[in-house]
Amino acid sequence: MPILIFFLAHWFLSLFTQTFFMHRYASHKMFTMGKGTEKFFYFFSFLAQGSSFLNPRAYAIMHRMHHAYSDTEKDPHSPHFFKDVWHMMMHTKDIYLNYAKYGTEPEKAFRGDYPVWPIMDKISDAWITRLLFVAGYIAFYVAFATHWWMFLLLPIHFFMSPVHGAIVNWCGHKYGYSSFDNNDHSKNTIPVDIFLLGELMQNNHHKSPNSVNFAKKWFEFDPVYSVVLLLHKTKVIKLRKVE
Repeated sequence: MPILIFFLAHWFLSLFTQTFFMHRYASHKMFTMGKGTEKFFYFFSFLAQGSSFLNPRAYAIMHRMHHAYSDTEKDPHSPHFFKDVWHMMMHTKDIYLNYAKYGTEPEKAFRGDYPVWPIMDKISDAWITRLLFVAGYIAFYVAFATHWWMFLLLPIHFFMSPVHGAIVNWCGHKYGYSSFDNNDHSKNTIPVDIFLLGELMQNNHHKSPNSVNFAKKWFEFDPVYSVVLLLHKTKVIKLRKVE
């Protein structure tokens, strides 16, 4: 039971920080927040994502490129140009590291208005930091695992954020239904989305990229939208547009 709780907590907390902070805030600026609040969620994302923490600046740049070039050869992670998900992930990794390490500057349209915290970026990207998280995950499993097969879950912990990204980018542009014609292959992958907190309603999101509620039909549900509304009403954040 402790292993299941730990795995689900890591899965959903990591995913929440990715969709709330990296995606809806850093990439799209669907809402605003004070500098102190921004640093809190920056640090919380670091703790939740752990060894696979994603640089918010690099994430935002890549995601903006994804929208601008959706399912074309310039898309950083369209599944329609790779024979399998592994090759897509490796291609995405190279582009991500290029921006995370400031290898080149992105096109002007994708620059700026994203959170940057240099000292936290340096700490989070250090090998010693990532290895300490890995050691912590292993130690927890050694202490609480009751069956050998539970240790097979460890690689998912190590690469949690890329795993989420791979599922969303692969499935969300290959499987499901399209409610809107967006001139791409974006899909709504229901009911698998229940495990991805709204991120697999890709077709809806590509239709209205600045809409904070990814659900559009009566049977669709975006759980993170409810959290965003609560944070807005309690003045933790401020929505640019209340839907």
